[in-house]
Amino acid sequence: MKSPAIQAVFGGTAPLGTLPRTVLTALAPASWGTTYVVTTELLPPGHPLFAGLLRALPAGLIALAITRTLPRGAWWGKAAVLGVLNIGLLFPMLFLAAERLPGGVAATLAAAQPLVVAVLAVVILGESPSARRLAWGATGLVGVGLVVIGPDAAFDLTGVVAGLAAAASMALGLTLTKKWGRPPEAGPTAFAGWQLTAGGLFLLPLTFFVEGPPPAIDPPAVLGYLWLGLVGSLLAYVLWFRGIGSLPVTSVAVLVLLSPLVAAVLGAVLLGQTLGPVQLAGFGLALAAIVAGQLPAPNRSSAPVAAPEGISK
Repeated sequence: MKSPAIQAVFGGTAPLGTLPRTVLTALAPASWGTTYVVTTELLPPGHPLFAGLLRALPAGLIALAITRTLPRGAWWGKAAVLGVLNIGLLFPMLFLAAERLPGGVAATLAAAQPLVVAVLAVVILGESPSARRLAWGATGLVGVGLVVIGPDAAFDLTGVVAGLAAAASMALGLTLTKKWGRPPEAGPTAFAGWQLTAGGLFLLPLTFFVEGPPPAIDPPAVLGYLWLGLVGSLLAYVLWFRGIGSLPVTSVAVLVLLSPLVAAVLGAVLLGQTLGPVQLAGFGLALAAIVAGQLPAPNRSSAPVAAPEGISK
């Protein structure tokens, strides 16, 4: 019999309050914050497509083997679209940006995602425009920039385009995931498996056509691929898609700011990079944006009414 904690993560049926759901969802972008240090320190350079393929396809097949649940009807097409946006395009663009740009520049470009989601929530989900969401999204972007962009930052055009494409792809995938929901027969593990497999199959022919034979893989690279595949993909996307289904889309989007913050901390701890007063101030701004993004919008009614305790939006 599964424990409530395991069922809450992989099955998605155990009831959880808003704070536990938010914390579990936040673990996904926190794990993605390890991508930069793993890519630069453990993986063979020059193979971003191969890295994305190994991060996606094995994890997706494992999830399908665990759940033994396949899409039905229109969900074959929807799963393919979401898999390409959330995985197939996102992974190689992230790896390419990480290789062509300093980590700070790549992370700041990715931090534009909450702003894109705030716009797409209006266009695709029909939500009302919110200056508050845009303001906190911009605050988070500035905070991340202060944390991770140094005075010697370089702007490679290919890397910049890849970073912006990654942010746009993830934002559109997140918004469409919220719009389409999740079919009742699929838990978060199966849902993650569909998309990881679809994204991996999208990358499979592209990888060998563009990059040719795979690189030599040494023991450190094996560890890097295992970490990115099992933790950064399989576990992280189960948590991520579970959170998207139960939390407001803009609240989930701003959690992505945790990724560059974790990357900066790892750079300081593992690579000897320093965090001065400016970086610490940026940390404060980014964390404030993350917290503010989890708060419900102010009540616009003329007569303030206290919401019953325990009810969240």
